[in-house]
Amino acid sequence: MFFRFLLSISGLFAAYTLLYLLNLIIQELRSPLRHVPGPKTSKLANFFYGQINDSDTAQTLRKRQQWVEQYGPTLKYRGFLGFSRLYTQDTKAINHVLMHPYTYQKPESTRYNLSRIVGPGLLVVEADVHKQQRRVMNPAFGYPQVRELTPIFTQKGNELRNIWAAQTGASKTVRVDILAWLNKATLDIIGLAGFNYDFNSLASENQSELAEAFNMIFKSGVQGSPIRILQTQLPAFRFIKTSLDRVMDNSQAVMKRIGSQLLQNSKNEIAHGGSSDSTRSRDLLSLLVRANTSKDIPVHQRLTDEDVLAQVPTFLVAGHETTSTATTWCLFALAQNKPAQTRLRNELLAMDTDEPSMDELNALSYLECVVKESLRVYSPVPSTTRVATQDDVVPLAKPFTDTQGNVHETLRVKKGQAVMIPIMALNHDKEIWGPDAAEFKPERWEQEKAISNSIPGIWSHILSFSGGPRACIGYRFSLVEMKALLFTLVRNFEFDLALAVAEIGSRSSVVQRPYLRSEPTKENQLPLLIKAYAA
Repeated sequence: MFFRFLLSISGLFAAYTLLYLLNLIIQELRSPLRHVPGPKTSKLANFFYGQINDSDTAQTLRKRQQWVEQYGPTLKYRGFLGFSRLYTQDTKAINHVLMHPYTYQKPESTRYNLSRIVGPGLLVVEADVHKQQRRVMNPAFGYPQVRELTPIFTQKGNELRNIWAAQTGASKTVRVDILAWLNKATLDIIGLAGFNYDFNSLASENQSELAEAFNMIFKSGVQGSPIRILQTQLPAFRFIKTSLDRVMDNSQAVMKRIGSQLLQNSKNEIAHGGSSDSTRSRDLLSLLVRANTSKDIPVHQRLTDEDVLAQVPTFLVAGHETTSTATTWCLFALAQNKPAQTRLRNELLAMDTDEPSMDELNALSYLECVVKESLRVYSPVPSTTRVATQDDVVPLAKPFTDTQGNVHETLRVKKGQAVMIPIMALNHDKEIWGPDAAEFKPERWEQEKAISNSIPGIWSHILSFSGGPRACIGYRFSLVEMKALLFTLVRNFEFDLALAVAEIGSRSSVVQRPYLRSEPTKENQLPLLIKAYAA
């Protein structure tokens, strides 16, 4: 009896998978992209994984640049099992895609992977649900709120400064894993600023229960394997529970339990009229709870406790991983450009305070240039993908010629078609930024006339925070946090390379992190030499 039941389940599973693949094949045969030029698939591995493998971001970027040079800014490449995907660096096309979030949404496979890490929060949901969550959350991420949280940024920056000062002494040069320490600092910051939870990562060698749960989820979620690829692309395989799935489920349970308590603490504080100048009243979770009960939000549009709770891991990813990685890459860039590092330090030392306000940080003109240039050259998120929910016609700034010799000023897209948004490639586009597009030159931002406004980004004509209605809601928070950390660290320490630049690679899953090419199996890291600055 059991054997027959097992055969029935296996038969249903096989039938579902075949129907799913058949639908993809029919979609491929009818695709308007079939005559769009693009590279050929030559390897069996490329047929399974696709022609873009983000295991090494620099290699992927070079590959995309070669494609654009050969085929133009609008082309076709092969994804999972050889199915066509649209790749475009055409700024008009990208603007169209980003400005129509109901027509172009994150693929189901991407949302599945993200949901395993952050749950059903703002990064995952789409359409009206996203609009509802964003409307409630917007008040927590304005400049007035970030201004109130800036002392937390400077406090943790100074704590990290004191730790490094103890390691370096008066003039000692030490090798430090910048990424590991900045991960600790930004985790402490988002804990306090996000939901008044003290991870105490900088001061303790042992991780808190919540930090351990989050790290386990994140590490499990970014590990790639054939079964993980199949689970991502073919929903029928998701009933198979791997050891990684069990780790993630257990960690999610811990995060939900602690998050529920944090949410209840926020509610209790607000219900009892918490002091307006208390830390609790200023954290993002409390601001979200307060905004969710505002009279400006109709009752039927308010978030449920589950929706609010889903933002806890979202805060952790958006306010921790991205900023620590961005600041790490910035220090790496400054270690290679010593004149820029010296000029920045001189500007920072001219300010007579260890705890600058948000407005004081934003008034530092060269610091602004350094942050802009670093986020352009080393965008934390190198690319993203959208899928069409309906047939559409995409306008193009630059026409393309198909494989049959026909010239097209627009591009037809069918429902279900995947579209790659190459954030980092666009930030490195030589036609936009000039022949030195790959170089870290903060001075380019002092000549505003030279900066193209063709990129549809939400901030400074770069795509690092995306654009349109789904652009990063926390970009102001991230920018001020990054500036506060750089302010404290660069004015107190000199940074030099610990290894040859060629030894530092980057690999991407959600965000791009540095690793050592000579130690590819070890955890992400970026060692630099630091010593205390002596005037």
